[in-house]
Amino acid sequence: MPGTLAPTREPNRMIEVEDLVALVRNYNPRCDAGLIRRAYAFGRRMHEGQARQSGEPYFTHPVAVAALLTEMRLDDASIVTALLHDTVEDTRATREDIAAQFGEEVAELVNGVTKLTHLQLTSSEAKEAENVRKLLIAMSKDLRVILVKLADRLHNMRTIKSLPPAKQAQKARETMEIYAPLAGRMGMQWMREELEDLAFRVLNPEARASIIRRFITLQRDSGDVIPKITNDIRAELEKAGIEADVYGRAKKPYSIWRKMKEKQLEFSRLSDIYGFRVITRTEADCYRILGVIHQRWRAVPGRFKDYISQPKSNGYRSIHTTVSGRDGKRVEVQIRTREMHEVAEAGIAAHWAYRDGERAENPFAVDPAKWIAALTERLDAADDHDAFLEHVKLEMYADQVFCFTPKGDVIQLPRGATPLDFAYAVHTKVGNACVSAKVDGIRVPLWTRLKNGQSVEIITAEGQRPQATWIDIVTTGRAKAAIRRSLREEDRDRFVKLGRELARVAFEAVGRRVSDKALGTAARTLGLPGATELLARIGSADLSARAVVEAIYPELALQPAEEVDARRPVAGLPPAEPFKRASCCQPVPGERIVGITYRGQGVIVHAIDCAALSEFEDAPERWVDLRWHSGRHPPVHTVSLGLTISNAVGALGRICSLIGDHKANISDLQFIDRKPDFYRLIVDVDLRDVEHLHMVMTALEAESDVAEIERIRDLKRKP
Repeated sequence: MPGTLAPTREPNRMIEVEDLVALVRNYNPRCDAGLIRRAYAFGRRMHEGQARQSGEPYFTHPVAVAALLTEMRLDDASIVTALLHDTVEDTRATREDIAAQFGEEVAELVNGVTKLTHLQLTSSEAKEAENVRKLLIAMSKDLRVILVKLADRLHNMRTIKSLPPAKQAQKARETMEIYAPLAGRMGMQWMREELEDLAFRVLNPEARASIIRRFITLQRDSGDVIPKITNDIRAELEKAGIEADVYGRAKKPYSIWRKMKEKQLEFSRLSDIYGFRVITRTEADCYRILGVIHQRWRAVPGRFKDYISQPKSNGYRSIHTTVSGRDGKRVEVQIRTREMHEVAEAGIAAHWAYRDGERAENPFAVDPAKWIAALTERLDAADDHDAFLEHVKLEMYADQVFCFTPKGDVIQLPRGATPLDFAYAVHTKVGNACVSAKVDGIRVPLWTRLKNGQSVEIITAEGQRPQATWIDIVTTGRAKAAIRRSLREEDRDRFVKLGRELARVAFEAVGRRVSDKALGTAARTLGLPGATELLARIGSADLSARAVVEAIYPELALQPAEEVDARRPVAGLPPAEPFKRASCCQPVPGERIVGITYRGQGVIVHAIDCAALSEFEDAPERWVDLRWHSGRHPPVHTVSLGLTISNAVGALGRICSLIGDHKANISDLQFIDRKPDFYRLIVDVDLRDVEHLHMVMTALEAESDVAEIERIRDLKRKP
């Protein structure tokens, strides 16, 4: 943050009340000094005798948080909330006490911060998802709650060394995953960078120290280039007669480390590790400065972003360009007006900022109500914890690109978005029906990464449905959720039908008969909404049919199924009658079967729906009524699976390992087609029963290397 005062940089010194009042009066001469003094005295009295892990008085922390908020020029209620934010949590004070002495507004803010203190944002997925929801709800009620919480986290991270190592790591991960990107998404880039760097110091101190050592070496070898380039820019602007302030800095260690990882570059090959900021009076001057810089230095292609004509959703406006500066070093230059700079530094906090005792009306500050609505839009559409968290984190980490519809409407997307993301941003129906896309009039693959300013036309077709492979193409939470929802709806009928058959087999295996009443009872026992949902989960392998049986008949859980003799798995044959499974349909236990007698071969066992049975419709005397023995069958029943897999390094090995992980054996493997981008092959897998078959097929279908999978039933195979 800009400003001459930075009191929170001295965490061991408690700021006295009059110093704090002076900090507030510096930007708000009309502040309620008496209210701040009373809150200071109350907080100090409540925390009397309490100490931090470092041994210093606990009240140094709330005062430091309040001082941080003065750097953001926040209102009296926010400052008082910071002074009192731990009183309800850690002292005998109650919400009612706060309301009686400081008003309902402050009491509600303190209550909101107290609730956020209880949230553990890096716990189990289910709990994490619920707590992130609570975080967003608290933000939607009053964003000042999260501003206080962010300041609280920043001071805690600045003084984290006093905590035990395990606690340091937990707080640092939470900061890196949630609070730092949230600060960035709120436009408070300075806070995001400091939070990331403080967390980086805890999580990877060796890497951070290495970056700093390389910086020192670079400065020793080439000198401090920041003042040199700053003077170069100032000189060019003076020639053009443009008034502006120029600032330069080296980027934070974590920012450099992340860029090295993203671009897979060594430090010596990393170019734009210096950033420069030019702050001027008017928007017109911004574009004049851009022209001056591009005339003096060579612009780096693809590194220009105009966030003035296309602002970010958090209100950020600026021109970004990267040029080859002194000695060929790449430097990033940001150009903006003073009002834009205030929003860039304060972000959402600019909405509450005061100047000379009045709320500062900044035309570029985003209305917090609109901003939080945009952040939380469609989050409720996520049906599971993974999808919800994925959506939230994508929304908070996203850098933006702006593309246009054929009519000229602007669609805002995260960096790395594809035409499919664009289609779903227009409307879910457009995304679901998308078959191809044109970018700037040229047809492109759906996985193309979009760039700023491109015009995108989505081509749709009636009857088109989302494909499972689309999940790996899209980047936005909205698109992923819509695709998953469509795939679930499409598969639901198939899963319900398969689940009913698996349930029938499981119930018959223990001598029971499946019924709608039994399924309804099992659903209630397992906390599911109804029998249909139960069957769908069985069919999709989210729930085993055995577990459903045990939910109704718990005594069966203690009775493991009897192992079936692999030599005689079929009931209904005379003891000495030879038999074998038909190779055309390859029936497995759990499927309904029938036998056909062959002279000299005994009985061939077919699945009841085998197409080959049509040959014997006029010979009923050859049909034999058969069933599988109940119990646990060994994995000796071979089934042929047809796979189309990507021609990628390790793909076949991963698929074979996946089959083995499901306790199935590959007895044969045959390639039938080889192309530059994919293979087609037939894999013979030895399985126990139909449930085992479905588990293996579902796991393979979910594998990203598998484009298609089918069970092969071939009439050309003769018994």
